[in-house]
Amino acid sequence: MNDFFVKLFAYLEMDFVWYAIIVGVLIALCSSLLGVTLVLRRFSMIGDGLSHVAFGSATVAAVCGLTNETFVVLPVTVISAILLLRLGKNSRVKADAAIAMISVASLALGYLMMNIFSSSANVNGDVCGALFGSVKIISLTKLDLWLCVLLSLIVIGCYVLFYNKIFALTFDESFSAATGVKTSIYNTFIAAVTAIVIVLAMNLVGALLVSALIVFPAISAMRIVKSFRGVTLCAAVISVVCVLVGLLITIMAGTPAGATIVSVNIVLYALLSLVGLVKK
Repeated sequence: MNDFFVKLFAYLEMDFVWYAIIVGVLIALCSSLLGVTLVLRRFSMIGDGLSHVAFGSATVAAVCGLTNETFVVLPVTVISAILLLRLGKNSRVKADAAIAMISVASLALGYLMMNIFSSSANVNGDVCGALFGSVKIISLTKLDLWLCVLLSLIVIGCYVLFYNKIFALTFDESFSAATGVKTSIYNTFIAAVTAIVIVLAMNLVGALLVSALIVFPAISAMRIVKSFRGVTLCAAVISVVCVLVGLLITIMAGTPAGATIVSVNIVLYALLSLVGLVKK
């Protein structure tokens, strides 16, 4: 036991560990707040579509030799989120089909470009790291940290500021529009903020596992809490706890960060589901 704490404290003296913890907690908060709304509006899979767009744009930035991919990935993903929302409203192309098209196209083009233009000798390793995480989170710079802090504060601040409007849109968009709420503006806002969260979360769990950070805390909270505000707060707590436990296991056991965090979410969801069954 003493060796465990000695090793843990030794790791906690390293800056990159604290960078990972701070970024992980902020991403957990942002993803859980939006996750409740997205799950209730049946937009859970939008995380997959946007994460693949982010992967594709990240490969373009990498091929172009840009030192910080976020400045390319973020605007491309935000624009894609807004276009996805507009495309999903077209009666000829439903939302699920639009997500599938953008998801597959971005993933395929990104992987193709990485194979054709990449200067790295380990293309498969680069792709695996981008899709499943565990590399970026332990190599964060101070610029990455402050950018994440800034974007996270914007997301959390906007969510708190527009909480009532988001609540109304979540449960009855038609009624909200009838009462004078500019639903198109707020839907665009939700799409843009979701894109920001997706880009941030890719640093933590990779492109393929982003949806887990959005979905699992929300559905776990719904197993034990019934009110919207209660579910939102509970999801935030669950998400932060899972990220911290996952990062602790990763640091001490050397497991992949993204897969470990998602696995902790799965275990907690199973436990809370059992609690929910017992309460019934």
